[in-house]
Amino acid sequence: MPLELPADDPCWFCRYLAGTVPYTILERDAVTATLVTFEQRGQGHVLVIPIRHVNTVIELEPREQWAVMDAVARATKASISAYDPSGVAVWQNNGIPAHQTVPHVHMHVAGTLMSGATEWGVVERSPPA
Repeated sequence: MPLELPADDPCWFCRYLAGTVPYTILERDAVTATLVTFEQRGQGHVLVIPIRHVNTVIELEPREQWAVMDAVARATKASISAYDPSGVAVWQNNGIPAHQTVPHVHMHVAGTLMSGATEWGVVERSPPA
């Protein structure tokens, strides 16, 4: 049975990468980009994505798998350096039942909050700037 995915037209991440919608991109290379998410669920919450539009982690090519995880490690180190959190959460969701809302594979990296963990409820949406 295939995964139940959210609609992907338009793909917001692809629009951000194309520059047609304002977004903060911290780092970008030929294979990955690291974006500052609008929904800060932890300290310095960022998203690591492949440049190529891919719906789920199981569709990543081996080169993309390595590049995404390398970017996740760099984002984790940057979070620790910038925020000095007591922990860092890294997570990824595939399919609507797993709470995937954007059908472009992405890894979340966020320093834990002062109270511990990350925020899973409704959070204030930050402006693109």
